[in-house]
Amino acid sequence: MFVSCSTLCFARLPFAKAMRRMLDLEFDRVEYVFGGDSVHEELRPSRIAEGKEAALREIRNTSALNPSSFDIRFDTDKVSDQKTQFEALCWLAKSMIVAVVSVEPSKGKTTFDQEVDRLKELMAIASRYGIVLTVTTHSEGLASRPADAVALCRAVPDLGLTLDPSHFVNGPFQSVSFDEVYPFVRNVRLRDSGRKPGEFQVKVGQGEVEYARIISQLHRSGYKRSLVLDIEDREDNPFDTEAEVRKLKLVLESLL
Repeated sequence: MFVSCSTLCFARLPFAKAMRRMLDLEFDRVEYVFGGDSVHEELRPSRIAEGKEAALREIRNTSALNPSSFDIRFDTDKVSDQKTQFEALCWLAKSMIVAVVSVEPSKGKTTFDQEVDRLKELMAIASRYGIVLTVTTHSEGLASRPADAVALCRAVPDLGLTLDPSHFVNGPFQSVSFDEVYPFVRNVRLRDSGRKPGEFQVKVGQGEVEYARIISQLHRSGYKRSLVLDIEDREDNPFDTEAEVRKLKLVLESLL
């Protein structure tokens, strides 16, 4: 296993400065986040789809870090448009030698069968590019409960999980063990979180994410990939984001 850094950790910096800050902190791997409220403009899925070759040149010219994975958060709920964006991002992933890409589970009134159909369509695209597709465990949507996340993996052949334990610690099923997800984990994102509302991100050491136990369980499952440090840089954070990034990096490296 190795430690990587999400671009969301420096979301309020311009993209080039964010990449340099990660190098200053001695990261050598990065998870690029495509989409979401805090995304860098250079990484918007719609922009990638409009000019994937230009996007590839821009990212390569800006970042000296090795990509560990892609975190894809679509700009649209329309499946046909998601497929267009996903095709471009899989092309980008293959061009950058990225093996694992993740997508968020559908939210709202989407049924389990509808989600399975959507993920199968995305899986067909990922398979053509030799990419491992994962769905992120998330407190909102059809992977909020560990058993449901596992059910999705069993219903969609070769689908893996990106484990984000904060969504189990701080989510609606926080009293439920999530040990059953480990055999399906292909990527991991970490921060510290408490169980109360508003505690999705807290200072490292003040929450209830059990890093040592998580890493031990990953070892037992034969996991050898990235631990992505994913403390989102927000204006309303009640702490110094960069200081917490430094702290969590040291904690995770001490456990490996």
